[in-house]
Amino acid sequence: MQVKEVLQIKGSTLFTATPESPLSDAVVTMAENDIGSLMIMDHGKLVGVLTFREVIAVLAKRQKERRVGPTPPIAEIKVSEAMQREPFLTHQEMDLDELRSLMIEKHARYVPVMERETVLGVISFHDVARAVLEEKNFENRMLKGYIKNWPA
Repeated sequence: MQVKEVLQIKGSTLFTATPESPLSDAVVTMAENDIGSLMIMDHGKLVGVLTFREVIAVLAKRQKERRVGPTPPIAEIKVSEAMQREPFLTHQEMDLDELRSLMIEKHARYVPVMERETVLGVISFHDVARAVLEEKNFENRMLKGYIKNWPA
């Protein structure tokens, strides 16, 4: 199975923000759409990814800074302060097993699917797990059907 097959089933809806967007707006977008990541775009180009992991990290950093002295309010944090720059990327033709291994190795839960400079979609670890499970269940049903109908 290839990445493009998962995208076909999942769809390629993209949720985006800009580096200058307030982090609070990005969090609202993520919560309202029940998504774990935003693609950060600047003038039509992918410049980063924002996931709940980066949001938590920047909030924790700010909380530690508050203990030392005054810091700007959380509402003033920009997406650029939290986003992951140069995220791990994939392409449509990549084998899903290869992607799964790389996602584990790179500790990436959300991976943009690119074709040159164009973002085609985002594959999450959940998407990969679901696709693998469905593929294994299909194979299992086929094998059981074959065994059940074994010639005498």
